Amino acid sequence: MSFTGDLEHLPIVDVIQLLHATRKSGVLSVRSRKGESQLVFKDGYIVSANHLNSSIRLGEILIGLNVITPENLEQALQQQQQQAGDDRKPLIVMLLEMGLVKEEEAYKGLELLIELTIVEMLTWKRGSFSLDVKNPATPDDYRYYPGKLGMEVNIDTQTLLMDALRIYDEKMRDGELTDESLDDDIPVSMDPSGGLDSLLSADDLGLANLDKLERRIPAVFASLDDRTPASGSEEEMPAETTPGVTQIEGEELLAFLEKPVRFWAESAPTGGPVPSVILFTPDEILSYCITTVCIQEGIHVFASSDEQDLEHIVDQFLSKQRTPLLVIDRPGKPDGLSGGKIIALRQQLRKQFPGIAIIQLAPPLDYPFTMHAYKDGIRAVIPAPSLNERRSSFVPDMKSFLEALLEFLCGFVPSPADHLVGRLRTSVSALRGMKAAPDIAFALLQFIADSFQRSLTLIVRKDELIAEKSFGIKGEKEHGAAPPLGLRIPLASPSLLRTITDEGSVYFGETTDAIIREQLFPAIGAPARSTVLLLPLRSFGKTIAIVYGDFGRNEVPDVPVDMLEVLANYAGRALEYAVTRKKRETPAP
Repeated sequence: MSFTGDLEHLPIVDVIQLLHATRKSGVLSVRSRKGESQLVFKDGYIVSANHLNSSIRLGEILIGLNVITPENLEQALQQQQQQAGDDRKPLIVMLLEMGLVKEEEAYKGLELLIELTIVEMLTWKRGSFSLDVKNPATPDDYRYYPGKLGMEVNIDTQTLLMDALRIYDEKMRDGELTDESLDDDIPVSMDPSGGLDSLLSADDLGLANLDKLERRIPAVFASLDDRTPASGSEEEMPAETTPGVTQIEGEELLAFLEKPVRFWAESAPTGGPVPSVILFTPDEILSYCITTVCIQEGIHVFASSDEQDLEHIVDQFLSKQRTPLLVIDRPGKPDGLSGGKIIALRQQLRKQFPGIAIIQLAPPLDYPFTMHAYKDGIRAVIPAPSLNERRSSFVPDMKSFLEALLEFLCGFVPSPADHLVGRLRTSVSALRGMKAAPDIAFALLQFIADSFQRSLTLIVRKDELIAEKSFGIKGEKEHGAAPPLGLRIPLASPSLLRTITDEGSVYFGETTDAIIREQLFPAIGAPARSTVLLLPLRSFGKTIAIVYGDFGRNEVPDVPVDMLEVLANYAGRALEYAVTRKKRETPAP
């Protein structure tokens, strides 16, 4: 399964939380300028680790804890070396079977090894990661570990992360650690195939098959290991790697991938944000090609092949206020989704994440699928190369496809909805824990303040509105919320404010309402344009506040009003829940 990305875009803490939430099993390889370390996951729990420092191994840790002696370690290693292949047991199992350690002591040693590995990774601000998922068809690599232990070595991931962060903070404070700073001109390579720079230690991991992994050319180009094909050779690549692609064609594609295309420097808007891409594909060739060219062009890219993980991955990006571009592979691949399932997946994601930009890859000749994608509101549909439909031109097609995709990514300008969707998710998460009406109303005001130059909360009281906190009216909005204005506006009838209060409808547009022009504008100053937002906050069928917004002296941009309405509705439900909970907790007289 493809699961790759870069640390600059998704820090190691977020990666670990994502793997825990999606209950993944496999070896997470994390690479930086310093080297490479691994964390071993089983069903989302971290069960072991491999530290890049060869002196930090389980045996040495147990010696440091005075659990075993150097002689005990040497004895267990000699016993382990007498075993081979599938019969070789992890060091921890050997120590247990020989009666040299207790289960609690072994558990403590493993936990410390994992913590030390994570603490080291926390200093890596740049680098890459990839998950090597164990193949269910192969023998169970975990057959001894932790099955041979009386207790399951499933360390609580959240607790472990908190402990590692605490240790990291203490060591940084005491000057024992320094964050790694990489030179911009020294790239950190990412091998989406999961190849390792160094052998994994069976002593630490207990994974016999992984001992055989080594640094290599990506598996999708496995037949090019020697990189020196015989002159005139047309030898075919193995069917399990790149079916139908000759060695010469593979060499041509590899040569193209090794040269930066330089689209980003030429095409990106000046000062614009670096695009963030989530690539969903089971196609190893396509995944490797796209991630390689994106990394070379400075585009953040995260690749996965499990559709069930997309919700968690997108949510993780949005929680960091980064709205990604989602690239979905074409249907029809042997290991991919059908056209119908991709359509259902697209519709589900757009419903769950309003405004997210999706790029759909399509078979070159599938006209109905392409048209359906545009009907679903997809930002762009790009034909992807196909060995089945255009075998003779596959490599030229792949090269032109990658150039076109980079052109689109580098020229992509997020819409207001793309920008707001991340903050919408963050605000919704914050509202869940709020218990008081003033806090909920202020959270709604803060969200509006991010999109409007000036904003103000108007509290509904009988036949009047009372101006509460504001942004951008008394001073610059960057200075924070201003105290209540002390302004009272009568709810005369008929008026726009009365209609919104009674009906609870959202208003966004130009206004000639007399009350607003004669009562509100003289107090706060009239904006350059009379386009205003009036967003009601309702609870139990009544409007309790109206959030006002305008653009001051600025021009009026496009505003995704439907997203603002979604947040206001959620804030109303959060308020109802808070009131109901307070009533339940209040003892009866």
